[in-house]
Amino acid sequence: QVQLVESGGGLVQAGRSLRLSCAASGSIFSINAMGWFRQAPGKQRELVATITSDGSTNYADSVKGRFTISRDNAKNTMYLQMNSLKPEDTAVYYCNAGLYYSGSYANYWGQGTQVTVSS
Repeated sequence: QVQLVESGGGLVQAGRSLRLSCAASGSIFSINAMGWFRQAPGKQRELVATITSDGSTNYADSVKGRFTISRDNAKNTMYLQMNSLKPEDTAVYYCNAGLYYSGSYANYWGQGTQVTVSS
């Protein structure tokens, strides 16, 4: 059984920082690309940032220069450092990973963690 578990969400004031973590567990052989997505109330889920297995990153324009995605392959864990948070960053943040396990490949989602930024 493979699981992605996010942590680190919470309530913060605008301008402050939060660090999200996403830990993958189970019979994982290797993890391909990973990413963070978010969904605000009444809106579609949108891409925040992605990172490949060799560390190449990509960011949504709305978070460039404020958010940093990283991963620790030895720990099967991905991070999202969020600085200079804005009220419009308020959303449920989901992690996503494409991974090989027990001879198969699948795409997994975490359960989500709430980030609320007050003005």
